[in-house]
Amino acid sequence: MDGYKLNKIAGGALSALLFIFGAKTLVEISQHSSHASSKLGIELPAVAKGAAPAAAAAAPTYDFANVKSLLEKASVENGEGVFKPCLACHTIEKGGPNRVGPNLHGIVGRKVAGTAGFDYSEAMKKKGGEWTFEALAAYLYDPRGNIPDNKMVFNGVQDYADLADLLAYLRKNADSPAPLPK
Repeated sequence: MDGYKLNKIAGGALSALLFIFGAKTLVEISQHSSHASSKLGIELPAVAKGAAPAAAAAAPTYDFANVKSLLEKASVENGEGVFKPCLACHTIEKGGPNRVGPNLHGIVGRKVAGTAGFDYSEAMKKKGGEWTFEALAAYLYDPRGNIPDNKMVFNGVQDYADLADLLAYLRKNADSPAPLPK
C-alpha cells in the first residue's frame, strides 16, 4: 500500500469521526438552547455601591518585621528549595553567567541593577539604592507591586518563613555574607 492510499484511508476515518462528534455536539447545543429555564455561567454576588470586595479587604499586607523576626532561625536548606524555581532564570554560583535574569551571587548588599553585563529594565534602573534584606524581602514578596514594569515574571514568595529562608540562602551565597539586620 502506497502513501497516497494510506492518506485517503486516514482522511476518511478522521472525516467520519468529525461527522460523529460534530453531529453529537450540534444536537447537544440545540437541546440546551431549547431549555429556556436553564442559565449559562455562574452568578456573581453583587457588591454594594462604594463597598470594597471581600477578597481585596482580606488580602494580607506585607510587613518586613514578620520576615526579620524569622531571619535568625531561617533554614538555608529550605531556602535552597525555595530558590529552585529561580534557577530557570538566575544562577547563584560565583562567576555564574547571567541568564534571563542576572547572576545573584552576593546579591545582599549589592547595588540595585548592579550586575555587570545584564540589561536591566528601566524600572529597575530607576529604583536605585542597595539590595538590603528589607529591600530584597519587599521585592521578592511582590515583584510587580514593589517595582512596577520590571522584567521579572515571578509572582513572589508570600509565605514569610519561606521568604526568610530564601533570604538566608541568598545571604549564604556570597564571598562574605552580610550581617543580619538588627
